[in-house]
Amino acid sequence: MAEQFRILFKALHQQSEPLILTNVWDAASAAIIQASGARAIATSSAALAWSLGYPDGQALPKAALLDAVNHILRLSRVPVTIDIESGYSQDPDEVAAFVAQLAEFGVAGINIEDGNAGVAEMVAKIQAIRAHPRCQGLFINARTDVYLLGLASGEAAVAMTIDRLTQYQAAGADGGFIPGANQVETAKHLSAAVDMPLNFMLLNEQMDIGELFAAGVQRFSTGPSSFLQAYGTLLNPILLNSIKAKPFQLQPKDAVIAVDNGSIPKVIALDFERMNNLFIPS
Repeated sequence: MAEQFRILFKALHQQSEPLILTNVWDAASAAIIQASGARAIATSSAALAWSLGYPDGQALPKAALLDAVNHILRLSRVPVTIDIESGYSQDPDEVAAFVAQLAEFGVAGINIEDGNAGVAEMVAKIQAIRAHPRCQGLFINARTDVYLLGLASGEAAVAMTIDRLTQYQAAGADGGFIPGANQVETAKHLSAAVDMPLNFMLLNEQMDIGELFAAGVQRFSTGPSSFLQAYGTLLNPILLNSIKAKPFQLQPKDAVIAVDNGSIPKVIALDFERMNNLFIPS
């Protein structure tokens, strides 16, 4: 099944419609997204760390990450890709061994970032992962933080991104992730120069998925925004007042917005029975 999921996940990056991933952080969020019709599940490293009481930035123990992934995979029926930040080590062999553990669990892909590390270090990590016998077929999404960290701007940022993604692809990456980039013209330049699926993070409502897809971006992810929106409801004064006024329980009018196969958003009522049934084995 794991091999089939890996084949399917790669194919989802070559479709006639964009692959839209709402990033999750635990089994419950994964179950909700899966039930909405999502074609794949992706974690957000920040959201997953926050959900377990750790800050973003590889503070989450690897054992805790592996445990969380196991819970997600236990109920997943679609391909799952895991954000591993920069791999929890500077040593390429240690990173490859960690990814091999995830591969044994059955994940379809991973997301690994360069961050403040040098390009050579990122290349070595990708090469080590790709060469590991247990990581064959795994989709490696190579993230470069040129835009996110403001390492360059304008044409220089485009050139730096192209250079990095080209090296990462040569090392064995299957896709390139450029968080912070959001312009159609940037997408056109990148897709013309880099021959692999590109991934943008949906930063705001002004980003037009259709235009960006036409410009060459095949994959879109929400990053930690879904977590922040979900947990932000705890600060909603209307919700708080209703809790104070009466015992809290979900009513049919309570709902979440989900994306149906990456197309038109629809409302799914979320009550106790519907939520509970997500965890009952079929």
